[in-house]
This record gives sequence, C-alpha cells and structure tokens, in this order.
Amino acid sequence: MAADAHSSAGMMGAEGFGSDGGRASPMDRRGSTLRERASNLVGTGKVLKDRKQILEIGEPKQKLKEMREVIKEMAQGEDRSDLFPTVVKNVIAKSVELRKLVYQYVVRYAEELPDIALLSISSFQKGLKDPNQLIRASALRVLSSIRVDVIIPIVQIAVNQAAVDMSPYVRKCAAHALPKLYHLDPEGDIMERDSLIEVLDKLLHDRTSLVLGSTIMAFEEICPDRFDLIHKHFRKLCNTLIDVDEWGQIIILKMLARYARTNFLNPAGAEDAMGGSDDNFYGVSTAEDEEEEDDEDEDEDDDDDDDDDDEDGEGKKKKKKNEPHMMDPDHRLLLRSAQSLLSSRNSGVIMAVVQIYECCAPPNELGIIVKPLTRLLRGHREVQNVALITIASLVSQESRRIAFEPFIKTFFIRGDDPGFIRSIKLEILTCLASDATISIILREFQMYVTDIDKLFACQAIQCIGRVAAKLEHVTDQCLSGLMMLLKSSSEAVVAESVVVIKRLLQQNPESHREIIERMSRLATTIQVPAARASILWLLGEYSALVPKIAPDVLRELAKSFGEEEDIVKLQIVNLAAKLYLTNQKQTKLLLKYVLDLAKYDLNYDLRDRARYVRAILHTKDTKLHKHAKHLFLTTKPAPEFQSMYDAHHRFPSGTLSHMLNEEVPGYVAMPEWTEDPSDPELRNHEEKVYGGISSDSYKPGDLVPVSSLLSGGGGDDVHFYSDDDSDDSDDSDDSDDSDDSDSDDDDDDDDDDNDTGKKDSDSDDSDDSDDDDDDEDASEYGGSTTEESDDDDDDSDDSD
Repeated sequence: MAADAHSSAGMMGAEGFGSDGGRASPMDRRGSTLRERASNLVGTGKVLKDRKQILEIGEPKQKLKEMREVIKEMAQGEDRSDLFPTVVKNVIAKSVELRKLVYQYVVRYAEELPDIALLSISSFQKGLKDPNQLIRASALRVLSSIRVDVIIPIVQIAVNQAAVDMSPYVRKCAAHALPKLYHLDPEGDIMERDSLIEVLDKLLHDRTSLVLGSTIMAFEEICPDRFDLIHKHFRKLCNTLIDVDEWGQIIILKMLARYARTNFLNPAGAEDAMGGSDDNFYGVSTAEDEEEEDDEDEDEDDDDDDDDDDEDGEGKKKKKKNEPHMMDPDHRLLLRSAQSLLSSRNSGVIMAVVQIYECCAPPNELGIIVKPLTRLLRGHREVQNVALITIASLVSQESRRIAFEPFIKTFFIRGDDPGFIRSIKLEILTCLASDATISIILREFQMYVTDIDKLFACQAIQCIGRVAAKLEHVTDQCLSGLMMLLKSSSEAVVAESVVVIKRLLQQNPESHREIIERMSRLATTIQVPAARASILWLLGEYSALVPKIAPDVLRELAKSFGEEEDIVKLQIVNLAAKLYLTNQKQTKLLLKYVLDLAKYDLNYDLRDRARYVRAILHTKDTKLHKHAKHLFLTTKPAPEFQSMYDAHHRFPSGTLSHMLNEEVPGYVAMPEWTEDPSDPELRNHEEKVYGGISSDSYKPGDLVPVSSLLSGGGGDDVHFYSDDDSDDSDDSDDSDDSDDSDSDDDDDDDDDDNDTGKKDSDSDDSDDSDDDDDDEDASEYGGSTTEESDDDDDDSDDSD
C-alpha cells in the first residue's frame, strides 16, 4: 500500500499537479515565469488587456491603482498613448484623486492625439460648472494645457467665466491659464490680445493675496510694459505684498522694480518725502548749512543780474534738472513694503528685495540689506554661491564697500567650504581690505597660504599681492612674507610667490634691489615655467640694478634653450635683446647664439620674435634701430588689480546674467531712470466692493450661475473686485457697514468667501477627501469642504 501511494504521488508530480501538498515543482515555476515575461514583452497579452478592462468596468479603487501605475510608467519614459480612449472615459469619475490622474494623463498626450483629445472637451466643460471648486479649477487647468489651436475660443470663454468665479482658487487658475492661452497664438489678432488684457485687468482688481501673485505673473508674460494697468493698483500691491505667497512676492517685486524705474525719479540725492535729505538725515540745519545756503543765494542773485538777457529754455531745463527733488511718497511706500520681507525664510524673496534696494533705493540705505544677505551664508552651497556673488559685486564698488566691513568675519574661510565658495570669499576679503581691516585680513591670509590645498594657497598668495598693491604702507610687509614663501617645499607656492613679487616690484623697483638679486639666483633652479619667465622679465627690465648677475643668468639659460618651454624661450630672447642694448660687449655673441637657435624653433611665434629682434638691432640704416631702446627699455606701468566681479553690477542682482556676467537668452534689462515721472494722481484710485448676489434673485440654497456675474444680473452692484463697500446691496451679508480700514475689508471678503464655500460644499462628493492638499488650500482662501458646512450655516445665520 505504501508503494502504491508513492507511485501515485510520483504520477501526480509527473502530470504537473505537483507533490508535497500541491505545490508546483521548480521547473514548473520557471516555465510560468518565462511565459509571464514573454507576454509582457509582447505588450498585447493578458496584462495590457486586463488593464483596459479595469479602467473601463473596474471598481474605483482598482481604477485608481491602475492609473497610478500608468502615471508611474509615463514618468519612466514609457509610451502609454494607446490607453488614451480608455482613460478619457474616467473624466466623469466621482473620485477626485482619480480625476486628477486622468487630467495629468490627458495633458501629457493631448498634443500627440488632438483628435481624441477634442472628444473629451465636453466633459471638461461640464467640469467647469461643477459645484466643487477643485473640479472647476482642475478642468480649467486641463483645458488650458491642451495645446490645440482649435479650442482657443473654448478656452477663452472658460477663462472669462473663471475670472469672475466666487472661489479665489479658481480665479488663480484663471490667471495661470492666461499665459498658456497667449502662447498658443502669440501673434494672433489684436482683438484676442485685447480680450486677454481685459480679463487680466479684471483680475488685477482682485484683493485676494492668493490671486495677485498669479495675476502679476500673467501680466509679465502678456504685456510687461503696460504699466498703465498697474497705476491704480500700485498701492494695493505694496500693502498686500506681505500676504502673498513667496513665489508671488518674487514676481511682484521684480515687476515693481521696473515700475519704479519708469515712473519715479532717481532717488540719488533726492530729499525724502517723509522729511530730511540724504545728507542731513535728521533734518536739522547747522551753521555750515546756513552759510552755504546764503552763499548760494548770493551767487544766484549775481547770476540773475548778469544773465537776465541770456536765459533761454535750455538753461531753465538744466537748472530744473539739477535742483533737488522730493522723493515720491509712493516710492517710499515701495521701499518700506519691501523692507518688511527681509526676514523671509525664502532666499529668493530676499534676493528680490536686494534687487529692489540696489536698483531703486537711495545709496545711503543700502546697509539695510547687508545683514539679510549675510544670513543667507548659513544656507546650502547653492544659496551661498548666489549670495556671495551678489556681495562680491557690491563690495567691488567703493561707495558700497563700507556697509559690509562690520561683517568681515562672516567671510572667513571655513574648513568645510568647497573650492568655489572659498574663491569668492577670498575675493570679498580682498575688496574689503582697508586701513581699518588690513591687520585682521593679513592674519587670515597668513593661515590660508599654509593650507594643504595648494590651489587655494596660490589664490591666497594672489590676494596678498592685490592687498599690497592697494595699500602702499603694507607693501614691504607683504613682500617680506612672500619672500619667506620662496623657501616652501611646494613648487606651486614658490612659483606663485615669484609671480606676485614680480608685480609688486614694478611699483618701486629701486627700493627693492636686494629682492631682485635674491630672485635672480632662483632663475636656474626654479622649475615652474611661469615663475622662471617672471624672473627673466625682471632681470631684463631692471638689468641696470644687477649689471653683473644678468649676463651670467643669460649664459646659463642659453645652454638649455632647446629644452625650455615656449614662454621661457620668449623671455630669454627678450633678455638677450635688452642686455645687448645695455651691455653690448658681454652679450653680443650670446644674442647671436640665441637668435640662431630661435630661428629654427618649432614655435612660429618664437621664430617671428627672433626675426623681429634681429631686424631692429642688426639693421642699422632704419629708423627703428635708432629707437631700439625706446622699444625694448621703455618703463612699463605697474599692473592695476581689479576685481573679477567688478563688471557684474551692470546686471541686476539675483539674475542668471548677473551670475554668469553675460546676457543670457530671455534676459530683460532694467530700464533707466525716467526724467519725466508719472502723475501721482494716477495712483489715487478708489474702487467699489462687490456686494454679493441679491437674495431677491436667488434663494439661499441655490447655486449661483456664472452667467449672472458676467451679465450683471446679481444685484445692483456688479463690481466683483473692489476696495470699498457698496451702499445699494442691503440684502447681502457683508454690506451693512462701510469702513475704510483694511481689516474691515478683509472681514467682508472672508464672509463672502465663506458664504460661497457653504453653497459649494452642499454639493461636494464624498471622494473629495482624497485630495487633502487642494482642500486645505481652497478652504484657506475662501472655499470650504463638506465637514465645514455646518459651521458655515451657523455663520450665515449669525450674519442674517
């Protein structure tokens, strides 16, 4: 019996049912795995067929899982356009999360399959009328992202409706859709562009901080020079700037910087409208000021007596231009509003404020941005790089350097600083060197030259030379320190020290004869070509100071002429020519020998130099021969050391062009200061507050159609965006009292938005809870979810 059982089990294993409790054998599992791989490679097998079936008739959770897999495969670069007809059918799904994934899929393949995408337009149009504000916003986002020219009129109608939507989140999406609609046909009809500008102007009247940032972004894309649209909103933008999101603050600040340059006078030398001038901050007149005013009055009287008959229109214009002017109060409002953002945690916002103060503020107020800039050095390396380049550009200008001197220790090199951060900090320390800071800077440089990173040590040596050339009273001290470095075991340090000493000796060679003698002894021992070439140049230029050493050096180097580098060969030829003019008896044969060797050299520059020297020195019948000493022995001026970031200030701080020091594609130059400022009355603008929908026309539980907002049928006051309360809408919830303060206006807007959120939340689906992020944003800015409907009802009862 045992044998029969064993044989039957073996037969079951042979037939493929497996033994040991019905488990498949290893060979069977391997075969099934290969079959699955083969079906996946074919791409038209069971797996793909099941996915289509699930997306068509599957459960919502199964559809959501499959859509996530599709989006994942799309992100990995796989083509899933064959699922487009199946995916589009889920546009009407009740799950908000599933709809969002479908919207992402449709946006990705709409350009490749425009014909199929057009079939889903009706579904998105229905979504524009959905009671849920998230669905309306998502539908508008997808419609504006479909890059098909045929649907431009449909998208334009949708944007017009969304621009007057009760939800700020939907209005923000309308602002985002304007640039997309504009770039679909940037060279289209003027009427279409004017209609976009009309919608943009309508959105500019919005007082919600969520909408303003996106609206200004659309303004920068569509009509960046139409500042006539900004005049009446300038003060509102300044006052609400602190409430806008961080990236909206950056866009608004950049736009306001250009606005200030084209509508305000240059504040340099202007008297502040708040009282006091730039020179006399406290507005107190001293005896010296009174004497100067008396002298100016006397001079003006004399000029009037002498030139009464010679005055003309041009003279009056020049006199008017030179007269001090009062700083516009709106200009001061901009600076004060931007200053409050210097404590932002976003580095981009701080850089935008720095740009405002650099381009639009009086020079004596630049110190306000110093501390926030130095605070950015605690961030990531990328942020440090941008902040340090901006600081290096500022300190390279003499007038702006003194503001950073109190923070000099912030720019000391740290052990964990990368190479690019170290080089910029060295540049800043070199620019900040002055009589007050030179001692602490030299102590720091003394430590840097001993660093194990030889490249960084060489950069520190260069900075020592620049500091010594800048401050003459520390030149001898720096030279003695550099001479000590000639004993270093590192050839790179010794070579860099020689090059820097050579540049410093050009300033006053007569007083440093001993240094020249010591360096001449290194000409045959030092191996770095640049350092050896520098020593040879010094010997040829100041051969009169070392008349006995220079010919011996030339003789030694002439023996190894063929083995030297090209840069050293050129200096050997120059040294031979200069010594021939000053000591012809000892160097005549040496010159002939060197020129003969250079005549057959492989370097054509060297051959040309040898031919040039031979023609001048040996052809005595020419005029050049008579002026040979002027050609070779003329005193050369000492080199001028300039900061490598000196030219960066021609670009605004924080831009890519400023970092690269070249104009990149897409760069918009900062306009020059205007001489004809705009009238301040243009910025005196009062608007009316939208009073809400009249209760006579609609019942409390009804949805408000968008067409009523467009046609003005929602009550007497149809102005949705405004700053003041209306007197005619007595039936609305927020028009009982009229107050000019900003806090009351904000409360009124919150009431309007809460009432609207109550109406929207009554018809929300239960699946809306899957979209947590959108729900939080929407509820924060006026919309409400279903969980908040009871509270909204209580609020509406209290307001009634």
